[in-house]
Amino acid sequence: MPPAVEMRAVDKRFGSVHANQAVDLTVARGHIHGLIGENGAGKSTLMSILYGFYTADSGEILIGGRPTPIPDSHAAIAAGIAMVHQHFMLIDTMSVLENVMLGVEGGSLLSRHTETARADLRRLARDYGLEVDPDALVGSLPVGAQQRVEILKALHRGAEILILDEPTGVLTPQEAADLFRVLGALRAQGKTVLLVTHKLREIMAITDRVSVMRAGRMVGHRDTAATSPAELGELMIGRKLAASLDKVAIVPGATLLEVDGLSVRDAAGVERVRRVSFSVHGGEVVGIAGVSGNGQAELMEALAGMRPVSAGVIRVGGQPATGASPAAMRRMGLAHVPEDRLRTGLVPSFSARESAMLGYQDTPAYGHGAMLDWPAIDRHTRGLMQGFDVRPALPRLRTANFSGGNQQKLILAREVERRPRVLLVGQPTRGVDIGGIDFIHRRILAMRETGSAVLLVSVELDEILRLSDRILVMSGGEIVGEVRPDEADERRLGLMMAGIAA
Repeated sequence: MPPAVEMRAVDKRFGSVHANQAVDLTVARGHIHGLIGENGAGKSTLMSILYGFYTADSGEILIGGRPTPIPDSHAAIAAGIAMVHQHFMLIDTMSVLENVMLGVEGGSLLSRHTETARADLRRLARDYGLEVDPDALVGSLPVGAQQRVEILKALHRGAEILILDEPTGVLTPQEAADLFRVLGALRAQGKTVLLVTHKLREIMAITDRVSVMRAGRMVGHRDTAATSPAELGELMIGRKLAASLDKVAIVPGATLLEVDGLSVRDAAGVERVRRVSFSVHGGEVVGIAGVSGNGQAELMEALAGMRPVSAGVIRVGGQPATGASPAAMRRMGLAHVPEDRLRTGLVPSFSARESAMLGYQDTPAYGHGAMLDWPAIDRHTRGLMQGFDVRPALPRLRTANFSGGNQQKLILAREVERRPRVLLVGQPTRGVDIGGIDFIHRRILAMRETGSAVLLVSVELDEILRLSDRILVMSGGEIVGEVRPDEADERRLGLMMAGIAA
């Protein structure tokens, strides 16, 4: 039986960036095949070529053993290929059924096709465990259910080959486990899955075979059962990673962030944060653990001055800061790495040099008033990129053209470079590869060692345990408990996050 997918000597350039260099990839039919590599290694570009978003400069694609030109996504869909992106392509104000039908409505016989599509959804739910209410509005669904809608869309269109790009980056651990159950059902039914991820634990848990890219090249293929996370990590980054982080023992200093009885409401008036109180001292990392959607995002936005406070008090360095604007917070020495880098951290259409000075554009080193010193900005941005290993180090490249991990490092560079007294960090390694995770963790600990107070929010429990000096757990908008890392484990934290234990 011929492979489901063969990509032979695929080459792609974007100006001076050689994204794919004569890449070969073979994917067996009915397998879950992992594709891993550092951010910027070229894996998303390769999958975008397979799905027709980009056209290769040279090389060949075979589907089921047949040469298959894929000039656009319509050709990919016709060849039985579908792609589920990290940021879903759904319309929130439409129902599940309408989203699934969108683009394949069936011409004038809409009512007939609606019933056919509804029956097909029932069949797919039965065969693959993809239960979703077909009449629910997509915008009302949790993230895991929205991802199931994307998979249903693909299967309804007849997909035999499914590409998933960083599929667990926005999922809770429970939702990720449910996704893996669905992928196992797809494999059992003979579907082929290409899983693009940076999480080696997921690769080891679900894939049959894995291919590794580095700097645009394919550097290795392994049967998953015959490899290890250590070997794959070394292939990805070209060196061995340190087994653990060395946290320097530090006596916490003065209180730099105080929160007393803080409550925050969303735009609809719903209370998302309820009477939260805590403090963070200089020289410590306080981690906030919790399932996404339990008030952590609203808390961080309120502390950064981005969201109004309905009750309570915030102090930064002993100074009243309740209701202060983001600019005023920055002047008081508070920096913020937001959890949604594309919505609140960067402007994708801006150049990297513009994104690298967001919020700090009035700094005298950048010029005076409307007269910006672009050569100085270029030099400063290039220094940030080199210091934080942002690839490629091209200040004038559009922000959208950087991988997610490199976008994240650009934001971190912008905020950390100011040596803030208080650093708020939300989901610092979401969508970041193993080498980038290690780099970001070391930078966060370096801020701690220089006396900054760090407040860290993450849904990754191993990250919280690795970095924190104290751990606060949020559930239902409240702090339900505090533990020390040496007293905590994932089971205990998971029960607290679910509101079962305090």
